[in-house]
Amino acid sequence: MATLLFLQQREQVTAAEVARELEVSERTARRDLDALAVAGVPVYSMQGRGGGWRLVGGARTDLSGLTASEARALFLVAGPASAATPAVKAALRKLVRALPETFRDDAEAASSSSVVDVRRWGSSRAEHVLPRHLDELQDAVIRGVQVRLGYVDRAGTETQRTVHPLGIVSKGPSWYLVCDTEAGRRTFRIDRVSSARPTDDPVRRPDHFDLADSWREIADEVDRARTPLAIQAVCAPDGIDVLRIAFGGRLEVGGSTTDGRIEVVIRGRDERMLAGELAGLVDWVEVTGPQGVRDHLASIGQVLAERYGGP
Repeated sequence: MATLLFLQQREQVTAAEVARELEVSERTARRDLDALAVAGVPVYSMQGRGGGWRLVGGARTDLSGLTASEARALFLVAGPASAATPAVKAALRKLVRALPETFRDDAEAASSSSVVDVRRWGSSRAEHVLPRHLDELQDAVIRGVQVRLGYVDRAGTETQRTVHPLGIVSKGPSWYLVCDTEAGRRTFRIDRVSSARPTDDPVRRPDHFDLADSWREIADEVDRARTPLAIQAVCAPDGIDVLRIAFGGRLEVGGSTTDGRIEVVIRGRDERMLAGELAGLVDWVEVTGPQGVRDHLASIGQVLAERYGGP
C-alpha cells in the first residue's frame, strides 16, 4: 500500500528510491513493485538511464482519495502508543511517508495522540500480555483455514479439536477466538490455547456472519450466565447516578412511580452477594423483591446495628 501511494505521489520511482523511502531493501522494493503488477495494478518498468517504474496512464487507487480527516482517523485507530506492535509501528511509519505532505503532520500526531492502558487502577502489573499463539490464530482467520487446536479448560483438562476460526476479540486484558466447531459456535480464551496448528482445509464460514454481532450475542449470554438473579427496586432520583456507578451494565432503569421514585432492575450472582452490594445504598434504594434479598438486607442491618449501634 505504501509503495503504491509513493508511486502515485512521485509518478515515477526507482527501486532504490522506494527502498530508501520505506526503509526496506532494494530486493524487497523490486519484489513489491512486481507484486503490484501481478495484482493487476497497471505499473510498468522502463530500463536504462532515467528508467524506473511508472503507472500506466496515471492510474490511481481509491486510497489516494483519503481526506485529511480520514487519514487522521486511520492513524488514530491504528496507532495507540502502548498497543501498537513493532510491526504495526513500522507499517505506519512507512505508510505516513507515502501520504500527501499536507496530511503527514496530522497523521503522525494522531498516531501518538492516545495511549491504551489496560492496567486496572491500583495494579502495577501490565495485564494485557499477548498470548503466545495469537499470531498463528490471527493468520488462520485472515487466510480462512481450519486449525487443529489444543486447549486447556478451567479444570486443567487438555483436549484437541479442529476448529473453524471466524474472528478474534480483545476484551479488557483477555483475547478470545470465536469459531465454529462440530458442536456449534464456540469461544476460546487464547491464553488457554496450548497449541495451534493451521491446516490447509478452508474454514466453513456461516452465511452473513458478522464478528461484532456474534460477539455481542456471546457477551450478552455470558453476562446473563454470570448474573442470573434479577431484583426489583425503587430508587430516589438523585440515587440513579450512584447506581450506575455501582452496577454499570447490570442496572436497568424503568419508569417513575406515583411517589416520584424510579423503578430499577439490578442483576447479580446470588441473593446474599447482591444484598451485600445494596446494603450501603439504603439511603436511595428500596428493594421490592424477591423476598430473599429483603431478608438478607434485614439480617445485614441487624448485624450492623448490633456491632456498631453503641452500648
